Amino acid sequence: MKKENDNSKREGVIVAHYGVAVDVQYTDDSSRAMVRVKRNSGHVVGDAVLIEDDTLIRLERRSELARMDARGGVHIVGANLDILCIVVTCEPLPPPGFIDRAIVAARASGHTPVLVLNKSDLACFKNYEESIRPLYRNSLEIFSVSAEKSDNLDELKHFFAKGHRGIFVGSTGVGKSSILNKLLPEINLATGEISESKKRGRHTTTVSTLHLLEDGGELVDSPGFNDFGLVDTSVAELTVYFPGFEKATETPCKFRDCKHRNEPGCSVIEALNAGTINQARYNTYLQILEEVETIDQEPKYRERRNRRKKN
Repeated sequence: MKKENDNSKREGVIVAHYGVAVDVQYTDDSSRAMVRVKRNSGHVVGDAVLIEDDTLIRLERRSELARMDARGGVHIVGANLDILCIVVTCEPLPPPGFIDRAIVAARASGHTPVLVLNKSDLACFKNYEESIRPLYRNSLEIFSVSAEKSDNLDELKHFFAKGHRGIFVGSTGVGKSSILNKLLPEINLATGEISESKKRGRHTTTVSTLHLLEDGGELVDSPGFNDFGLVDTSVAELTVYFPGFEKATETPCKFRDCKHRNEPGCSVIEALNAGTINQARYNTYLQILEEVETIDQEPKYRERRNRRKKN
């Protein structure tokens, strides 16, 4: 029998994942060690773990954030987080519906979404910001920053200094690593240029990594991706968490299972007819609703959601 204070048993947090190995930062002295793991082991950055005799044991997760890619694969973005930082910019533009899906996924999994508009130094930024802020200003906190010019990055520092652990997600080339390089100059993450022909970014971050901010808080930099399928979100959650519907749904719909499609006594439809909900926003909602309904028909995804609800 090992004693409780046996030095071979230590707790830590996974701060980087390389496929067949992970970096673990020990909680007792902040030192680090690389531990081998099986490929596709299911461990992710942010996982709390116990290391005993070179064996990695994952402790129970407080939360996890998952997405589905275009091929139907499920990816855990991060574990034990409380903030999802959705980074977007005017060049390259995010895919249609990316912001909305990310916000819904965050809310449905118990995370607080935050929108970061990067590259405020670009000529295209002002028009982009003016188009984005009215859509989301009543739904979540928005930061407008420039990693290139270091503009307004102190606001992000102060936000995370409250003790948050968050992850940066966004399409390749939006500047996630550039922002982190300014917040933590010593990490020197690789950054890439935007392709002039396609106006898309080149992949730079290849593994997720967790970093401690000097003034407090933690941030995860993740590889860029262009899809955020709502694998862990039910139709009922979508109807509640879609950004832009918050004011309308303060007045409950007539039916508890209202999908805001064509049901009588629907508060969202009434707001749409009154002009307080934008038709384009509503059309985006309907598109995502169809996607979630389709996913609901797949037994493997339905079983996953049922397990998540039990936990």
